[in-house]
Amino acid sequence: MSPSMDPATWTADIRTQFDEFLDEHRAALHGCLDGLTEQEARASLLPSRTTLLGLVKHATFVEKVWFDEAIACRTRQEIGIPATPDESFILEDCDTILSLQAAYSQACEESRRRAAPLALDDLVRGNRRGPLPLRWVYLHMLRELAQHCGHADILREQILAARP
Repeated sequence: MSPSMDPATWTADIRTQFDEFLDEHRAALHGCLDGLTEQEARASLLPSRTTLLGLVKHATFVEKVWFDEAIACRTRQEIGIPATPDESFILEDCDTILSLQAAYSQACEESRRRAAPLALDDLVRGNRRGPLPLRWVYLHMLRELAQHCGHADILREQILAARP
């Protein structure tokens, strides 16, 4: 049962609600590749770089920006991620469903670990906007992942509809 449907979540503290909703969106994005072929996952149905595989790769980038760069104050170069969000959609020949799902799962686990000791009002200082409360990071991540889950739903629906 998703957190939004579980009555126990309705009365949980706000941090628990944030964590559960964030994990629900993470799982949905991770699962958008399930049952697809590599070709389907790479299918370009838009004039942009947005593909299902690219969305998962970008989501990994976003996790690292907000929970490594912002919290740990490491540079994107130190983390080994692209300098810009647009570059994070670029697929390499070695990128596969399994490799990108594994990388995303690992990034999400690292995000949980980095955020765990912090309170929602604690400031993270590694973002170019300046110090931000963890609460802002969580809200931003929920917005970002919800948007990309919507993109993934539409792309997946188109891909599955094109099957013989």
